[in-house]
Amino acid sequence: MTSHPESALTWERADSAEEVHALLCASDAHHAEQYDLPVPQRHLDRSRALVAARAVHLLRRGDTPVAMFTLTDHPPYRRGPDVFPPAGLPMYLQRLAVHPDAARRDATLGMRCVRRACETARSAGADVLRAEANPDLRKSVALLTGLGFVPHGVVEADGPLRRVHLQRPLDR
Repeated sequence: MTSHPESALTWERADSAEEVHALLCASDAHHAEQYDLPVPQRHLDRSRALVAARAVHLLRRGDTPVAMFTLTDHPPYRRGPDVFPPAGLPMYLQRLAVHPDAARRDATLGMRCVRRACETARSAGADVLRAEANPDLRKSVALLTGLGFVPHGVVEADGPLRRVHLQRPLDR
């Protein structure tokens, strides 16, 4: 089988907030429709801040952005760290998104993102990777738990938005 350059997958740190914001919104809209949920409100200013901080990891197929995640050393949510067991240096996975068209062609993209996030966090010295997910997005939660994330605390609700906190130890 011959590999074509336009089909090669490559990782990069995102440099366009508009590009990652559009990918995130496309993923959100797809999941909202798939699970009959409200579309989360996203803010372009937050995307700009995360891109400027070099926290957004973008996977491309050729020139097309197909998946992304954000990795930070501080929690992206208001909930305190008391929901998790103690950790030396936690990092936080957020904004995991796969473009719906790309997901239909390659079901491994979400898994690639989570594995890359684990590798990157481990390389940065983190001992655990934490995430917050909507438990109603069953496939997303199954992906995380299938890759070693363990739920902590109870499912919390704020109106229609529900969330569960997950943590994965990072082996050395």
